[in-house]
Amino acid sequence: MSLRMPEPDGATLAKRADIIAALRAIVPGESVIDDADALRPYESDGLTAYRQPPLLVVLPETAQQVSAILAWCHANKVKVVPRGSGTSLSGGALPLEDGVLLGLSRLNRIIDIDYDDRLVVVQPGVTNLAISQAVEERGFYYAPDPSSQIACSIGGNVAENSGGVHCLKYGLTTNNVIGCEIVLMDGEVLRIGGRHLDPAGLDLLGTIVGSEGLLGVVTEVTVRILPRPQAARALLIGFPTVEGAGQCVADVIAAGIIPAGMEMMDRKAIHAAEAYVRVGYPLDVEALLIVELDGAMAECDHLTEEVERIAAANGALSIRCSRDEAERVAFWAGRKAAFPAVGRLAPDYYCMDGTIPRRRLPEVLKRMEQLSDRYGLGVANVFHAGDGNLHPLILYDANVPGELERAEEFGNDILRLCVEVGGVLTGEHGVGVEKRDLMPEMFSETDLAHQQRLKCAFDPELLLNPGKVFPQLHRCAELGRMHVHRGQLPHPELPRF
Repeated sequence: MSLRMPEPDGATLAKRADIIAALRAIVPGESVIDDADALRPYESDGLTAYRQPPLLVVLPETAQQVSAILAWCHANKVKVVPRGSGTSLSGGALPLEDGVLLGLSRLNRIIDIDYDDRLVVVQPGVTNLAISQAVEERGFYYAPDPSSQIACSIGGNVAENSGGVHCLKYGLTTNNVIGCEIVLMDGEVLRIGGRHLDPAGLDLLGTIVGSEGLLGVVTEVTVRILPRPQAARALLIGFPTVEGAGQCVADVIAAGIIPAGMEMMDRKAIHAAEAYVRVGYPLDVEALLIVELDGAMAECDHLTEEVERIAAANGALSIRCSRDEAERVAFWAGRKAAFPAVGRLAPDYYCMDGTIPRRRLPEVLKRMEQLSDRYGLGVANVFHAGDGNLHPLILYDANVPGELERAEEFGNDILRLCVEVGGVLTGEHGVGVEKRDLMPEMFSETDLAHQQRLKCAFDPELLLNPGKVFPQLHRCAELGRMHVHRGQLPHPELPRF
């Protein structure tokens, strides 16, 4: 399918051999990939509907090599697309025909574990799950846990501000990262934040987390780790209607209860997940809530009783509480495997990501059913119900002419619906190319211009991951510039409109 991206630079394509030679001088050995067949694995990320082989791939092993690569590309006006593990579902790491794909998977060391200060320092290629595995013997863990945590990298988590099933109580990536090292497009290395909470000055760390590779390349991340709670229990609660489950979510939060996680699955997703992992999900319900409660033992006992009471008041057909840690993990196994499990329902699916106010959940789910009928495509719903982050999975067959286009339009209407009811275009997958052209649904031209000024402050030549996030990328001279210098905060120089 076609996708509007920046026009390829003919001059860059013509000097491909020179670029390869220059990068091989920086990263020797087999770390520069230029063979057409070897480039194929890098032609897309998790949003596989879009594909584009990169000009070439370079795989540095140190931050110094990253700095040298970016400095050379900046001096020679060569575009660069950063890539972690390639699990992004928004096309954030989609390559460019005339751009270098900068793979960070070889920066995969855990640099330091500090239990006294409860932090871990890692390189960006370390997987999300590896952090928890590294500290589990001492009773600690890293809280954000995307479903792809076995494969997704912490650098990619920082780029997309990833969440997971436990983000309701413990926050997204931005709430769990306290420092990072980034390399700007000109090769300059900056350290933002550090080994302490709440650094002074502007919240530049909050600017970097979720910036989707537009501002700099992350080469080191400092995350906080948490002690495992004394007790944790998961409840499986089945409902006869999706609306009843949605109302239960709202009532639990209204009662002042903040579960560690609260996820919802509809009938299609329940049946697919149970067939895939066989953990005992009820199959006679229209909606399933998985509610995890943690803390001190007495607190868990009390909160379990409260959630069961609220669920019963909302018409729950079944309530099952995990009896031990193995069963709690099994309850979550089905939810975490829901995306691959839905692959049993159709040849292809399109995973969406939008966020709505919790109180609008029953209404939005009903309207999604109506959209499903209008487009003639099924949809399985799996989402972080506690914070209103929806992940509808639109079912289609790419081999049937027109179905992919219908799936995209269906997805666009879901995102427009999210904005209409007071929500936002994304919760954790990012904008990338998937939602780029929907940005005007949420932001005015003035809003987008100010966001692009921030891009210009870090990357005035617009060489870093161009074509993502912004529906139209203006030259910095048209917007006015902000400059970033080592050891200084950005100073805006903004002209009048």
